[in-house]
Amino acid sequence: MAGDTIVLGGIPSTFDLYSRAVKSALPVIGAGGDSVPSTTLALKNFRVDRDNLAAYCKVTGLRLTDDLPLTYPFTLVFPIVMKLMVSEGFPFPAIGSVHAENVIEQYRPISTTSPLDIEVHAENLREHRKGMLIDVVSEVRVGRELVWRQVSSFLRQGHTSLSDQPRAVPKSDEVPPPPLRTLRVDQKTISRYAAVSGDRNPIHVSTLGAKAFGFPRTIAHGMWSAATILGTVEGRIPGAVTYSVRFGKPIVLPATLNLYADRVEHAEAGESGWNLAIRHPKKGYPHLTATLR
Repeated sequence: MAGDTIVLGGIPSTFDLYSRAVKSALPVIGAGGDSVPSTTLALKNFRVDRDNLAAYCKVTGLRLTDDLPLTYPFTLVFPIVMKLMVSEGFPFPAIGSVHAENVIEQYRPISTTSPLDIEVHAENLREHRKGMLIDVVSEVRVGRELVWRQVSSFLRQGHTSLSDQPRAVPKSDEVPPPPLRTLRVDQKTISRYAAVSGDRNPIHVSTLGAKAFGFPRTIAHGMWSAATILGTVEGRIPGAVTYSVRFGKPIVLPATLNLYADRVEHAEAGESGWNLAIRHPKKGYPHLTATLR
């Protein structure tokens, strides 16, 4: 990608980044623009903290092994993503933007002991019916080998030329089928995830912060749910895989969740994997839908 590359001396402090993010979310100072910053942020020779990894596995329900869980590198790139989103010239405010979709491509298993090189940049600013979308791309390499790539799509809500297009008729709430399992999540769990991941967005850890952004109470992190649902198929995820997640209605805490995992086989296309979902236990609407291929 053309542009400057800034090599960081270490993982940025999310405490400092969220202070800047809150300021950027204020209407008077609010970020905005119609261009994509050309800067790439890089971190070299990063080593995974085994204690942090163990805490991550415990709070998400995943197993601690010699390889990183598929979603764990998100916690490594997240502070760098935040640093990019609060930088001058980024078109969206970091707080108030909606994490709409997330796609992870893992090319092979990543050892917990491998030194990692990380790069983060933004691209593909575009219109959406609900506002503007931008992709933040994170890449993790071992040496020169690309081993993990993530595209996080963020939505800044507003009116665009697509806003007046006919909308699909929403499906009425329906009684969900019996789940593979149910899960109870509360503020204690989400506060632990916030500490482990560094994602201390007020909507996740502060009732006042959540209400300031229109939520009745705090909500769970989307990437906590994206990690937790993988526990339903743990041990059956190949080393090379694409994990595509779409976030639905937020999980307002505390909550009971229905978890689903359906095996998919397309012999003609040579494709196999899983369809995953987290749904409301009574109304059936999705909090998350995902595919593993």
